[in-house]
Amino acid sequence: MSGTWKTRTKLVHEGSRRSQYGEMAEAIFLTQGFVYPTAEAAEARFIQAGADEFIYARYGNPTTRMFEDRIASLEGTEDAFATASGMAAVNGALTSMLRAGDHVVSSRALFGSCLYILEEVLTRFGVKVTFVDGADLDQWRAAVTPGTKAVFFESMSNPTLELVDIRSVAEIAHAVGALVIVDNVFATPVFSRAVEQGADVIVYSTTKHIDGQGRALGGVICGTTQFIRKVVEPYMKHTGGSMSPFTAWMHLNGMATLDLRCRAMADSALRIAKALEGHPKLARVIFPGLESHPQHGLAMAQMGSGGTLVTFDIAGGKEAAFRFMDALEIAKISNNLGDAKTIATHPATTTHQRLPQDQKEALGITPGLIRLSVGLEDAEDLIADLMQALERA
Repeated sequence: MSGTWKTRTKLVHEGSRRSQYGEMAEAIFLTQGFVYPTAEAAEARFIQAGADEFIYARYGNPTTRMFEDRIASLEGTEDAFATASGMAAVNGALTSMLRAGDHVVSSRALFGSCLYILEEVLTRFGVKVTFVDGADLDQWRAAVTPGTKAVFFESMSNPTLELVDIRSVAEIAHAVGALVIVDNVFATPVFSRAVEQGADVIVYSTTKHIDGQGRALGGVICGTTQFIRKVVEPYMKHTGGSMSPFTAWMHLNGMATLDLRCRAMADSALRIAKALEGHPKLARVIFPGLESHPQHGLAMAQMGSGGTLVTFDIAGGKEAAFRFMDALEIAKISNNLGDAKTIATHPATTTHQRLPQDQKEALGITPGLIRLSVGLEDAEDLIADLMQALERA
């Protein structure tokens, strides 16, 4: 039955589990352990737990499992494992499958913490990592070898909104038997077609659009049942990166409005990008939904949308960018994204501060660059706020 459901129906009902009380809302099973009727039952569960049997919250929980089933159904994967944060998802997806001597190819344009895992953590334990320009398919072809175990990339990069062609990179990776791991946060689960395009594993920071209210950290790894339960779950349950039941409950409630929120945000983002394009105080406006974006065609084919974030470069550098941010009245200065509230971020001094200057320049993270995560406010109010702030920049 649920296999024929459309997105909004899945977001409200998929994976629901009801107790003997028949509650309407998803229940929070705020328990770390579970009771067994007999010692024999406990032994049997530790040997092989059933589909709806649980041992310990670090291993699984009914509320968390509801969230995992719901996001897996939405993403189009067989299974999912919910994690304590988005970075726990990235770390878990990569570290659980890699050993010393393995080779990973990654796009260079990544969030700072993702770079840390690849550059510092994995290499510390003997994993070989090669970085490429994610938009350059020739670089992928040159870097991926018969010994490559996985490729990793953000489907839309943070913060410069550069897209990676999922289908083409997947073909290159699969030709040598490598796994395709995609950080799909900027694409959102609503606009994602990553599985259809060849991704094997998809990770999200559920802190972003899925929660959507700036309330709780969370993450999720989506993939095949074999990968999730035989590779990821043993690693995560022994290293302690599982999602709490309370967070899973909040995320389940957030998912009910996820499609509505993401589409409203994306519509406003397009209106804002169009209003900003050509402004005399901006050196450039980056938004894949604009026809001027060099990867507009890929964005439409891959997502069908430009997404919920707009990036723009203020002429005048850091000082002008700071004056602009300080003048904002509606948009808030923070470093999260995907929130109901519009958020302005200065990547060069916050999210990507640790990058050496030459890497910032190579990635296009200039002193005047602003990343705007568009919220649910009225688009005209947001445009007016941005325009008055630009005048004061």
